[in-house]
Amino acid sequence: MMRLGGKYQHLVHGGGCACLSPEIQRASLRLEKLTRRGVLAGLGASLFIGSAPRLGLAQSTEKPPKILFRQARLFDGRSATARPNVQLLVEGNKISAIDEANNPAPSDATVIECGGRTLMPGLIDAHWHSLFAAVPAGVATSGDPGLIFTASTAEAERTLLRGFTTVRDLGGPVFTFKQAIDNGTIPGPRIYPSGAFITTSGGHGDLRMLSEIPRKPAQLSLIEQAGGAMLADSIGEVQLRVREQLLQGASQIKVMGGGGVSSPRSPLDMTTFSEQDLSAAVAVARDWNTYVTVHAYAPNTVQRAIAAGAACIEHAHLMDEETAGMMAEKDIWLSIQPFVSTDDSVPLTGPSAKRLEQVIAGTPIAYGLARKYGIKTA
Repeated sequence: MMRLGGKYQHLVHGGGCACLSPEIQRASLRLEKLTRRGVLAGLGASLFIGSAPRLGLAQSTEKPPKILFRQARLFDGRSATARPNVQLLVEGNKISAIDEANNPAPSDATVIECGGRTLMPGLIDAHWHSLFAAVPAGVATSGDPGLIFTASTAEAERTLLRGFTTVRDLGGPVFTFKQAIDNGTIPGPRIYPSGAFITTSGGHGDLRMLSEIPRKPAQLSLIEQAGGAMLADSIGEVQLRVREQLLQGASQIKVMGGGGVSSPRSPLDMTTFSEQDLSAAVAVARDWNTYVTVHAYAPNTVQRAIAAGAACIEHAHLMDEETAGMMAEKDIWLSIQPFVSTDDSVPLTGPSAKRLEQVIAGTPIAYGLARKYGIKTA
């Protein structure tokens, strides 16, 4: 599992972040029923408190709440097996004790009886789309923003309740959405955002309407205005678009190196950016002390991304032996998604359905190569 912790922790919460204080936590709103009035009230409260002076916050003597999970089957993510009949004490947001002797609970602790159920660390989804996963592609690219964010808010809570406490968001206008989760306005997982994915004209993610073609460099398309994707057709544009996402708080950069399943006009085996283009993106990311991950399915597309210095490849379901060997040699991460049937995708028709069949057929092959060559897999 890919661990994306300390290096980018400042993008989630810093040590001096006001939203970690008990006062802010109490004031932040957990919206059980999303309404326009509730959203505005929650955002208003968060903005007011976030801008208020912090005088006196450090003097708070309130003790963090204690929760004791009793009779749990504990899987710690490191051991080979789970430990039965364990109790675990949480104080605030820290695990303070793991007790196998089942000592009496502290008098001031809330006790949760687990009844032998499994207690484990939160899961990390290394490839997620907080907004695009909640609505169909057509709605995500041209629908009403209110509908999109309402659906995404509900999906964020469902994601958290499925056990995913952290996601690496690999494309979408997610920066303000992440802020709403971080300050407690809505429930959801910790997000490591990429922002808009960077693609070329005609590449995967170029979801412009036909009326927006040909491209007018001085005028952004609807998908670009929404922050879902940004087009870059030269090295200079690549550098600009990457810097724009980093400026907004991207923790890593997502570049579309080839075609995809859901884009109606981008063949799965196409290659978009040149090696020089990709190298330019990688260089800017390195200057910001982070990395580029490249969406790529076909062997030549993956190999080009590797040659350009990408740290991670998304998908790679069509890779061959030579490509797998290169990934292992260069110590590249493989972030692959296990599509094993059409049940793993939204309903697709036409060319997209045919491409999904290719991905499904390639899934066991790609996993077999990852195991054979010892590729680090997220």
